This record gives sequence, structure tokens and C-alpha cells, in this order.
Amino acid sequence: MATARMRAVHRASVLFAVLFAVLPSTTSEEQVPLMLWTSEGRSAAPPLALPPAGHIVGSAQLGSYLETALNSSPRNLLLFLQDKMSVEDFTVYGGAFGNKQDSAFPNLEKALLSCSSSLVLPAVSGLASSAVIGQLQDQLETSPLYMDADTLAQLRLNASSPALLVFRLPYSIGADLMSVKEVLSGNDEVIGQVMSIMKAQSVPYTAIYTALRPSREVSSVVLEAGLGGGRSLLQARGYGRDRNRNRERERERERERPGLYPPVEFKKDGSSCILLWAGNLSVSILRSGRWEGHDLTPTTFGEGVIPRLHDSSCDKSTSRLVLNYENVLGHRSFKLMFIMKQRHFPVSARRWFTLDTVELEYDGTRATFNGSRHVYAPAEYSYRCEYVRSSSYPALVPRSDKDPANQWRVSFQDFQIQGFNVTGSDFSYASDCAGFFSPGIWMGLLTSLLMVLVLTYGLHMIMQLHTMDRFDDPKGPAISVPQTD
Repeated sequence: MATARMRAVHRASVLFAVLFAVLPSTTSEEQVPLMLWTSEGRSAAPPLALPPAGHIVGSAQLGSYLETALNSSPRNLLLFLQDKMSVEDFTVYGGAFGNKQDSAFPNLEKALLSCSSSLVLPAVSGLASSAVIGQLQDQLETSPLYMDADTLAQLRLNASSPALLVFRLPYSIGADLMSVKEVLSGNDEVIGQVMSIMKAQSVPYTAIYTALRPSREVSSVVLEAGLGGGRSLLQARGYGRDRNRNRERERERERERPGLYPPVEFKKDGSSCILLWAGNLSVSILRSGRWEGHDLTPTTFGEGVIPRLHDSSCDKSTSRLVLNYENVLGHRSFKLMFIMKQRHFPVSARRWFTLDTVELEYDGTRATFNGSRHVYAPAEYSYRCEYVRSSSYPALVPRSDKDPANQWRVSFQDFQIQGFNVTGSDFSYASDCAGFFSPGIWMGLLTSLLMVLVLTYGLHMIMQLHTMDRFDDPKGPAISVPQTD
């Protein structure tokens, strides 16, 4: 047992050594790491020569690696897709050099240790990593299903049928390094929760952890971590400062951009009248006690994607955006419709628009969700919300108990829509769905109210105090109190 343990530790050390070997390599091309492991003892590493240090894996080579790995691995695939990630995140926040207590990836390291063989690609091109969902979808011949840990716990998977479950993980650049480490630690906890759920259901799986684009460059991480910038020419220092300023400007522009692709735009008479954007659009249907999902995002947004918007319309009071699809969950013709109306409310003395209904039309049947109670904004604004869905704190509810919408679920992530007063191709100021009174504000208000009540009660007690009307004079006769037997 001691020999097997030493082999496992040596294998993990080799994996991280390969991962960190590319740190001093060139960063002229965007690159992200990719790690693959399985829940079973079968080999997951392809019988292909791993790329040398510094080599960037392209789309074709990545497809070959994934195809060979999936041929000998479970077909239930968990894709942990982080917004940004670089090798430097592991060197700065990982515990590969024996410092396990400070590691931000304990669950990932445990998974790599427990797996008999893993596939680690330190440098995958940004174009290849962006297309990894499409490659996995073609190889597994199934549509991706975007999920979270809570939804996975309610889902029952079948080991015999392939499934592609995508878990989107965030990445943020804060004011200090600890903020990034906390985000990465939270992502690692999500990975641990998902693996625990799969283990509890006794479903074998293959897991992939990668990102859409790199988080930062080596030089910026070295400078931020205080590790020293290595050798540099004196006359190049000004150039380095200019490059750092340009990187900061690019990061600010990236934070301000609404997304990676333009919104869906419906025009009437050459002028835009409806705008729609979402990080994810997905629908699910209940069949035989199981929820089957379909991701509409790839066929709605993206470079080169032209959504079909026929039957859409707009005027001063009503806007109707119709997205037409084919072959969605077994339905040849499928429509996703957003019906918005603009009204004047005398109480607020202004006009507001509401998303009255979200409708699904398939094979002559229409399912209707009512959203007017939760999705609304001033008429000259756009509406934005992180999640708009029909389950788990729903903003969209079926119109009635007998409506076919009770067998459907819709989920919109990073959702933004505007149906009136559109100027150009950009959204107007967004009215966010986040409430003004957060839990912290409520705690502060209640604490302040309690302190005011205590102070008021104390002042009231002080005002009720009265002085004595008689005093004992030591120079005069003493006050005698008669006693009775």
C-alpha cells in the first residue's frame, strides 16, 4: 500500500511538473490549460505523444486527444468550463510544491491523485478551448446541458447513455490576489460537490476542467505576486510600463463589454426596435419522469449566427420577438417568443414596459409563461437580470395549472432585453432585477432600530426619576418614624 501511495504522489507531482514547465514559455498566443480525469481506474490518457513544453495544442490536435480519451472512458462527461484560466493560476494559488494548506484546488488535486491516469495539456489555444463544447457534442452525439450542483442532485443519469453536462465557473480579477484565490477556491468546491453527487449516484464519469480564454499573462502575475520580473534591459522599462497600462485598459474594456457576441437585433423599417442578449438560453421538457434539456445559445448568438426572426413585430405599445428553431427536443418546428407591452402607470407618472409572456410553440401546441409580475422596467430603459427562469425562485410562471407550460422549464442566464425606445444597436441604461435592500442592509436597519428602541427606553426611564421632597437636616431634629407594635 505504501508503494502504491508513493506512486500516486509521484504521478501527481509529474502532472503538475508538466503543467508548470510551460511557465517561462512564450505568451504571444492566447492559451489555457486543460485537465481530464475519470472516476474509474481505466486509463484516460491517450496513447499519443504528449506535446513538449511550450507547444500550443490546436483544435485538430485537441480533437484527436479527446476522441482517443473518450473511446476508453465513461460517456457521462462533466465539463467544468471557467470563464478565464491560465497556468499561472496554479503556480500562484496551487499547492503543487507541498504547501497543501494554502492550495485553492484541494478537490482537483485529490481527483488527480485518485485517478490511475490523467490527461494534462498545459497550453491549449484559445480558439481550440472556445470550440471544446462543439467537439464534445460531435463526439458524444448529444446536446450540452448547462447545469449547477443543485440541479444535478435532482437529475438521474443513465450510465449507458452519453450525457454532456456543462458547469460554468466564474473568474474575477479583484483588487488583491486573495479575491481571485477565493473565487478559485469556490470553483474547486463546486467541482468537489459535483463529483460527490456523481459518486453517490454510482454513475461513472469523465471530467474536463478548462477555460474559454486565459486569465492573465506571466509577466503580470509575476509583478502582482511580487516575485520579481527577471532580467530586463534598462531602456525597456518604459515599454513594459506602457504594455501594463494597455493591458489594464483592455481589461477595463472587457469588463464594460456586455458579452462576447452582439445581441439579437430585430429591425423595422431599417431601425432597431428590439434587442435581446443572454449568456445562456435553455429549455427542458419532462418526459418519463426525467428532464431533458436543450441549449439554444449556439443557434441564437455568436459570430456568423443569423437567428430567424420572422413573425416578429413591434410598435409603440407592443413588441413581439420570435426566435425560430428546428429539431429541438424532438420537435421539428420550435418557437421561443417574448411578448412585451408598454403602458402608462398613473401612480409613478411614467411609462413602463413589461415582459407579459414567454411562449413556446411546438407542433401546434403553445406553452405560456407569465412574467409581467417580475420582469419590468421603465419604458426608456432595458431590463437585465442574472437569472430569469421558471424554477427555483421563478420569475416566469405557467399561465394556469392546465397549461402545457407545466411540463416545460425555461432558463435565461445573464438575460437582458429591450423592446421600446431602442437607439442604434446598443442597450439603454439597464434596470437590474437585484433588490435594493440586500441582507446586509436589512441587518443594519434592524440593528439600528433595536438600538434606537433601547435608547428611547433609557431616556424614558431617566425622565421618570424624581427628587425627594424631604431631606434629613443634621443640625435640626432628626426625623422620627413612629413604630407600632
